[in-house]
Order: sequence, then structure tokens, then C-alpha cells
Amino acid sequence: MPCSELDPALSFFVDRLGFRLDTIFPADAPAFAVLSGHGLRLRLDRHASGPSGVLRLHCEDPQLVGDGDLCLEAPNGTRIELVSSRSVVDLPPLAQSFVFSRLDEHAEWGVGRAGMRYRDLIPGRQGGRFIASHIHIPDGGPVPDYVHFHRIRFQMIYCYKGWARLVYQDQGPPFVLNAGDCVLQPPMIRHRVLECSNNMEVIEIGCPAQHETYADHDLILPSPELKPERDFDGQVFVRHEAGKATWGPWRIEGFECRDLGIAAATNDLAGVRVVRVAHGSQAKTCSHDGEFLFAFVLQGSLTLLREGIEPLALHQGDAIVLPSGLKYALVGCTTDLEFLEVALPASFKTDFHAETAI
Repeated sequence: MPCSELDPALSFFVDRLGFRLDTIFPADAPAFAVLSGHGLRLRLDRHASGPSGVLRLHCEDPQLVGDGDLCLEAPNGTRIELVSSRSVVDLPPLAQSFVFSRLDEHAEWGVGRAGMRYRDLIPGRQGGRFIASHIHIPDGGPVPDYVHFHRIRFQMIYCYKGWARLVYQDQGPPFVLNAGDCVLQPPMIRHRVLECSNNMEVIEIGCPAQHETYADHDLILPSPELKPERDFDGQVFVRHEAGKATWGPWRIEGFECRDLGIAAATNDLAGVRVVRVAHGSQAKTCSHDGEFLFAFVLQGSLTLLREGIEPLALHQGDAIVLPSGLKYALVGCTTDLEFLEVALPASFKTDFHAETAI
């Protein structure tokens, strides 16, 4: 950012706004300064020209930071807007649609940072409301991650294959997330990925699809205190371990599920379950009235029947989104079938229809 005088600008950003001075140079006649804070890195440049711009800073207490003012002007002319980090996340209008993502040789994978491969499971994003990613990390070892957090409504990670070592704010020492395990990442919780196995794969679901990620350069993890019940914007952290899970009835007869504990931790905002065949599953025609219903086939196969449409075979790695009101039935389930179900809200209505088949 252009800054004709460094000293008053540094005093403002460091003393009043709480930024940290990382670098200043040259020593004999400082002309550049790099600061960090509020998840941002700023460069003040005495030789730069042009508009000073606008910064929107998310703070736990904007009134305290701004001494009662929510709009400030820095000595270099930059406009500062202070907003609450606990403010409601903006949600784009929901546009429900049926989505089918096939895992085969034609599946498209993008390459992200650190060599991670991303497969988009909901290309249309349901109007920008949801994102679902199948993430594959071919080469394991230390992950070049940093302490960060997300401003988000909902986010969960299910470990599909392999393992990762993670650490979360106020949740104790680092732990290993194994295949079948899941974590709920509440809004604003600081966390870091430390290392992972070769060929690790996870399924990550987030709402909204586009959300802000901030670095926290000051917090050191693990936290010195253990606070497992800490509230993060109305949610608490969840670490579900598959090896300790119990199974119970699912919403459709003939199946059973293990509940991953996310409904209770989010006050019913979202529910996540792993579903499998229990005994003699029947082709019951049903529909739902929820905001979002997603399924990812973990193993085995089944056939999805929909009203007036050809049957759709689903195999390991395939994913679907079922919009509300769509009549469907699950048939031809193999005995080893397991699939991940993610629903918002957690408690939605399942209507059963008289048709025995579609």
C-alpha cells in the first residue's frame, strides 16, 4: 500500500489495530515495512503510488479495537472497516438440483497447493451454497500448512483413505485422523494439518461454497489448555473415531447407520452418518424436505431409481445430491455397501410414497 510517511502509519497499524511488524528496510532509511495481523499481511511502501484502498478487518470486538468507531482512516489514507468476526455468514440463494459425480477414468482432477488433487463433487455448487471436494494427496509426509481458520457456516472432513495428523485449538495434543474418522471444524476454530500418509483421501463439505480463510500468526498449537466444550459460533468441535462407533437404525428400513455426532455439536444445523445395509433392504420410494442431502459411496454399489428416469448405478467413489421433493428409491444394494450421508438440517422429514417401485 502507498505510504508517504512510515512512522505514523506504523504507529496506527501496530499500536491501535494490533498488527505485528515483521520486516522493515533498509535500516538506514526505511522505505518498506511488512506487517501481519487479523489473518492478513500488509506491505507499506513509501515509493508506491495510487489509491490507498480499503481494508475490512474481522475482530472479536470491533468497538474495542476502534474505540467506538467502526470506520477509521489510516495516516496513509487507507480506509479501515471493522466488522465482527461473529457476524452472520452471507449465504447465496439456494438453487437445488440433482447432481451425479462419477469416479472413473474421465473424472476431472485439479491440482492445488502442495500437490493436492481436487475433484469437484458439486460443480454447480447448488447456487453457491455448498461445496463438496474429493481430495487426494499422493505423496505423504509433512504438510506445508500453517495455523489458520475459516469464516464459514459449516465444514466437515471425512477421512476416506489413509491418515493425517491434525491439531485443533483447545482440543489437546495432535491426533491422527484415520480412515473412517471424521472431524467437524466449527467456524473460526484455529487448526493445522501436520502430516499425512501417502495416498490419503478425504471428503470435505463446506457451506457456503466460497468462504474466507485467515492465517493466525500469533497462536501456537497445541493450546496450553484443554477446552473440549468450547463454543465456536454455536458449534463445538467433533472428532468421530470409527473404531469406537455404534450402529443404529437409519431413516429407511433395512439399513443401519453410525451417527458421527455432528447434529448435536451444531444444534441440528447438520447431520452426518455412515449408512450400510442391515437386513433385506427394500425398494421404498421416498423423498425429503431438506436444504441439502449429499451421499458418497464409500464401498460396494447400489442402484438409484428416480421417477421417470433410467436407473442409475452407483459405485465406490460416486457421489450424488438429491434435491427436496425428488422421489427416489435405493435398490440392488450389495452386502458390503457403505455410503456417507451429509444433510442440512440434521432433522429433516422423509416422506414415504405408496409406489413400491418407480
